[in-house]
Amino acid sequence: MLKPIFLENDTLLIHPFRPEDLGRFEDLSSDIFSILSDDQTLKFIPGKRLNSLQEAELFLQTMVMNYHSGHNYIHFITHKQLDKVIGIIDLISPEVARQHYQMDHYPFFIEFYLSGFASGCYIMTEILPQLIDNLSDQGISKIGAVVNRKNIAARKVLEKANFRYKAKFDMLQDLYETTTP
Repeated sequence: MLKPIFLENDTLLIHPFRPEDLGRFEDLSSDIFSILSDDQTLKFIPGKRLNSLQEAELFLQTMVMNYHSGHNYIHFITHKQLDKVIGIIDLISPEVARQHYQMDHYPFFIEFYLSGFASGCYIMTEILPQLIDNLSDQGISKIGAVVNRKNIAARKVLEKANFRYKAKFDMLQDLYETTTP
């Protein structure tokens, strides 16, 4: 089981669901709905769309349960001055990947989503290498990411964090991987 990841800079806080987040569950659900209903965010991942605040609440409840059962490890990117979640990082365990993908090997997978207004602000370019270092420190040496071939920005973020093209994943997406020492 992964240890929670906490990263912080002047503007952002990267964190899992915390006890203090219970008191702001509705606001957090609203932030998640804002991210996963944003057309710009979902341009290359339309299947992740949430259609209602109720779906966002269920998504959040499920992610908290998955975190504590070792399936997915959701982390939030909170803008400190706005006190608002502007992004989501989901670390998917190899066990969950086995349930959904047919592959030769199963690394941890990373998915990330940013609010449309946060796109192009180099947020993931800045925090992804730190996140990879933290995972490496926890003994996770291979991390995969699946990206839509047309999502040039996401590919560049991955490449800057030392992810390399591994293989065609499906008709629309490619598999990238990074290996840490």
